Amino acid sequence: MTYDTRVLDALRPLLAAEAHAELPAAADRDDLADLEQDVWLRLLERLADQGPPPDPAAWLTRTVHAEARRLRRTGLREHPAADEPAADPGESDPERRALARERARTLHAAVRRLPGRCPRLIGALLSPLDLTYREIAGELGISQGSLGPERSRCLGCLRRIMAAEVAPMAHRGKG
Repeated sequence: MTYDTRVLDALRPLLAAEAHAELPAAADRDDLADLEQDVWLRLLERLADQGPPPDPAAWLTRTVHAEARRLRRTGLREHPAADEPAADPGESDPERRALARERARTLHAAVRRLPGRCPRLIGALLSPLDLTYREIAGELGISQGSLGPERSRCLGCLRRIMAAEVAPMAHRGKG
């Protein structure tokens, strides 16, 4: 998997400008660096899964906006408990990231085994682009009103698949 480094070099200033525009003025340099790193990671994942985006600049702009929304949402929820020391980034972050990647791989593998158009629907719901229901319905070619019931059916299937996989793993640990 190679990608023309000239494209990456051309995108670097756009990424910096978009990331700076998306984060609040109070954001520190680490938040800005995290956002930029997350976008580069999404590009690597995209290159591995789907190949290069047809319009790299537009893709990058959309992805920056989506990642910034995700950071704002999760940033409001992720705070160390008052009685717990803050995690040492050098020790726990790589482990947490590795565990999160493994959970994501397990989830995506289960999503691929769903019936019908469920893989596309759940994939759109899990997309880092943070698509709206209108965008997802348009992408799938279904009415927005049927999206909720279809989503519920697909999530029920996914829940059954995941339960069937997680339960045996939990029993193996109790030996």
